[in-house]
Amino acid sequence: MFSREKFLKKQKVLRLATIDKKGNPHLVPVWYRYSAKKFYIGTSSKSQKARNVKANKTVCFCVDDGIWHPIYGVMGVGKAKLILENVRVKRIASAILLRYFKNLNVKSAKELLEQTDCIIEITPKKITSWQY
Repeated sequence: MFSREKFLKKQKVLRLATIDKKGNPHLVPVWYRYSAKKFYIGTSSKSQKARNVKANKTVCFCVDDGIWHPIYGVMGVGKAKLILENVRVKRIASAILLRYFKNLNVKSAKELLEQTDCIIEITPKKITSWQY
């Protein structure tokens, strides 16, 4: 039986689509954390995705497990907001990075944590899942 919650907590890459000021889509693969029915993505406030969310809160996302049978996936649309409070940003960013690194003492983890000054929080409005 497919458990959406377990699947979203296990997967490692979310594809995030945002819209820029001219109405053009911007699609990027990102690391994320799924908790309390929301998605959290660490980034720089100067990144294209953060600038797009500031201008347009509507986002689309997709998480899937590739091309092997059985295939599972989740996609949806939602509203995003930027979290900018430094203490909260660092706490959430640390939790995200610990999904990908054994600890935060690794050089890459330290650099990513230092560069993260913003969290994109996504509250899904509609989610669809598939299994083949």
